[in-house]
Amino acid sequence: MEARHCKYLLEFKNPSGTSRGVLTSKETHFIILREKDRVGVGECGLLRGLSVDDVTDYEDKLVEACKHVSEGFKALNKNLDRFPSIQFGMEQAFRSLGAQDPFVLYPSLFTEGKSSIPINGLIWMGDESFLYDQLDEKIATGFQCIKMKVGALDFETEVRFLKSLRQRYSANEVQLRLDANGAFDPEEALEKLTMLSQYDIHSIEQPIGTGQWDKMAHLCRRSPLPIALDEELIGLFSQNKKRELLKITRPQYIILKPSLVGGFGACMEWIALADEFNCDWWITSALESNIGLNAIAQWTYTLNTTMHQGLGTGSLYTNNFDSPLEIRQGMLYYNRGLDWPANLIGDLCS
Repeated sequence: MEARHCKYLLEFKNPSGTSRGVLTSKETHFIILREKDRVGVGECGLLRGLSVDDVTDYEDKLVEACKHVSEGFKALNKNLDRFPSIQFGMEQAFRSLGAQDPFVLYPSLFTEGKSSIPINGLIWMGDESFLYDQLDEKIATGFQCIKMKVGALDFETEVRFLKSLRQRYSANEVQLRLDANGAFDPEEALEKLTMLSQYDIHSIEQPIGTGQWDKMAHLCRRSPLPIALDEELIGLFSQNKKRELLKITRPQYIILKPSLVGGFGACMEWIALADEFNCDWWITSALESNIGLNAIAQWTYTLNTTMHQGLGTGSLYTNNFDSPLEIRQGMLYYNRGLDWPANLIGDLCS
């Protein structure tokens, strides 16, 4: 078996705003495995500034991992626990290598084009007119669940938008999720969450910054608005530490991003712990290309969850790869009438 890797820069169609800044491009890395006449591909969805493995020797670790692929995924995985995006890339690549079709990692009714996954439509931060333009576009294309980034504009502007949204669409028509990316000051967070709760919000992700477990626990206990932990999960490697987080904070939801927590195996560990603490969850992509998104979507379908998932990021880029993934009426489909580009895997790292 041999492995190759390469870096690829995804370019956003439009600058995309979060409370951590505006994104215009996103770095990602691909791993290609070859064994005899079989080939496999995986994406290491590194997020600079957020991934715990955003370190100076990242590509050195990727080179080292590729040199030892003949040892198998289990052996590799043990040595990559501080590099969750590489763990996930390798997990995909080995699964792809062993599949009949390297792009069908988890055969199901979804990959047969006979079933679909409900997803949320994502509204990025921007001025008020940009927010309304995005909202109208999402509703017009059939989304019934909207996720809105908050925390970058002044709070009054965001509240005004939410009030206007609810005047136009009831909670029965549109489920609304918020994502603060840790933007709220802990001393003001409860007051803000109380104000936001009057607009029939499904949940808010990561209202305050990470590492403040006692303050987060206080919010989870007292907030009238359900709280979902997202960034808080990043960098927790041991099962004991993961259990400790959920035991202390008791969130209503956790958000699982395979690229940031160590792949599907790590996600399943989190799901088992969430069940232990009566905490619900959903799966979200982390701005991967369609290659990584494809793997995440196929795996997510096997979990048999009816909640809206965060898997609608495939159309963000100008230079993403054509794929059978297709969004129709707020649902993600695998359209068997569409193909991956010919020789995509062979061309990626050539």
